[in-house]
Amino acid sequence: MRTLFLAGTLSVCSTLCFAQTYDVVILKGRVMDPETGFDQIANVGISNGWITAITDEEISGSESIDATGHVVAPGFIDLEQHGLDPWGIKVNLRDGVTTQMDFEVGAANIEEWYGAREGVTQANYGTVVGQEFARMRVHDGLVLEGGDIDFRNFFALRAQSVEDGVEGWSSVPSNREQMNEITAQLDEGLRLGALGVGSTIGYAREGITTYEMFEAQRAAARYGRLTSVHHRFHPSASTPTETQTGVNEILVNAMVLGAPLHIHHDNDYGWWENQEKLQMARDQGYNVWSSYYPWTAGSGNYGASIIAPENWEGSMGYKYEDTIFDPQLDRFVTKDEFLSFAENEPGRTAIVFSPPREQWLNDWITIAGYGISGDGMAGLDIEGNLMSWDAPYEDYAGHPRSAGSHALVLRLAREANVPLMLTLTQLSYIHAKRLGDTGLRAMQVRGRMQEGMVADITIFDPETVAEKANYTLGQQGLPSEGIPYVLVNGTLVVKNSEVQRGIFAGQPIRFPVEESGRFVPAGREQIMGILTPDTGTARPTLLDEITNSEANIAPVTTPTNQFASVEPTDPFDWFTPRNGLDDGALFFCVVHARFEDPAQAKRDYAKAMMSKTGGSRPNQSEQRRAN
Repeated sequence: MRTLFLAGTLSVCSTLCFAQTYDVVILKGRVMDPETGFDQIANVGISNGWITAITDEEISGSESIDATGHVVAPGFIDLEQHGLDPWGIKVNLRDGVTTQMDFEVGAANIEEWYGAREGVTQANYGTVVGQEFARMRVHDGLVLEGGDIDFRNFFALRAQSVEDGVEGWSSVPSNREQMNEITAQLDEGLRLGALGVGSTIGYAREGITTYEMFEAQRAAARYGRLTSVHHRFHPSASTPTETQTGVNEILVNAMVLGAPLHIHHDNDYGWWENQEKLQMARDQGYNVWSSYYPWTAGSGNYGASIIAPENWEGSMGYKYEDTIFDPQLDRFVTKDEFLSFAENEPGRTAIVFSPPREQWLNDWITIAGYGISGDGMAGLDIEGNLMSWDAPYEDYAGHPRSAGSHALVLRLAREANVPLMLTLTQLSYIHAKRLGDTGLRAMQVRGRMQEGMVADITIFDPETVAEKANYTLGQQGLPSEGIPYVLVNGTLVVKNSEVQRGIFAGQPIRFPVEESGRFVPAGREQIMGILTPDTGTARPTLLDEITNSEANIAPVTTPTNQFASVEPTDPFDWFTPRNGLDDGALFFCVVHARFEDPAQAKRDYAKAMMSKTGGSRPNQSEQRRAN
């Protein structure tokens, strides 16, 4: 028998109701629900993985937790956990994270990816379909089979993609056929239940055209799902590639498509402008938001274009010996060392400091619209080997954000007197709310402490919870303290601050598989069909205007806002950048040239072209070069 929970009050239940024995009871804790604002000392009863009672009445269960002096909160939700290996999942459970998903890199082969985790995963798991993997197939010819095409093989696949001397996925623009093939792969992942599309366009800003990015977001929008993006110019602080310009691109796409959008690690230059725009968009009803991680340094690999000299020194003005820390050497590197690693070990982990974050962090923890996503990396030791579940926490060599991001936020907020309810919103509710609003049922029943919700619960001491991980070798993977109990789907996975061996309570976070996909190929017809109906009349060409003018014949008047939808006689791909053509051929236009007599220039051009062609009209390619 289920009790009735009212926002801001305790449930009222008959004596019969509390005669039952629950699977788990949590007693005398401070129960906090970010959605309703409920914040009271109460007892929680859990049955069959669900919260079935929140009350001040005495209750009993097969297993009992004394939560006196502790907060009973919704389990934390992380949208950027790359370390979905057993050790990475384990250390994040110690950080209170009950749902661990990768929305940036994502995965390929969605059916196999979920199948490989079923029944053997300790936390809830989910993924998006990765744009980068689709581009690797199309532009680098990689096969990419099986259920492990995700971050675990990410850097190895990047190295493989460049074996022929060209890193196609990142640097080669797609023509129409290639773009449609990539989008079709994204659609297939969405059909199979992927939570959206994940894009690493920030690492492929020369390869992914604006229209290809638009098509990727449109693929997700056809399902009502999000695109989650490491945007094009993160973290540039210089015009014309300011960080905000990259956000503008994907935000405009999301708004015109009416589609959800999540922006990764919005914790660098320009975050204030991004947050203002996102909030204004939300005020207009758009489902758009972003995440930050609470560290003054980021993490990546030496081969990343973001920290190459032209950007890191040229655009950002940073010095390598002050900002690039090598976790294996346990010190900052010189520029010569950086260049050597970038050439010979491009996949090697680098910790990248951003000094302004020390001040910005004080603001981030006060913004309710932000979410926390730790951007945790794979669990690698000092030799670069993937660690086993049993590996000591001290063996991890990498960024401490893999181990302590969520406890760090709790500590920082406590020290700054930020309301705890706001912090819990950042840690769990904001992601659950935004994902739930895409129609994802699994997130509509998580991120909340209410009756009728899934019992993903994190119990922590608000006075002592803190990160233990830091940048010092041997301490980079230390688990957080002050989080003694974590329940996943009603099962105790962390008990007395120990992750329980062999307890695989994680459930898939996934959309239902659909029988058929929703892919629509991009083409000229699609664009013209959106712009205007076909009236059966063609817009006059420049040459028609010139010829009619010479004959004193009035040119045909084009109906207002009507344009031709006639296929050109020669093939012309609207979607392929013409990088190899002379700029003059691209941008010279006789109509806008700075001649003293533009009309005479038009006549001269027409006569010259007709003379060149023996008195015949120039073909369409020649007309385009003129126009």
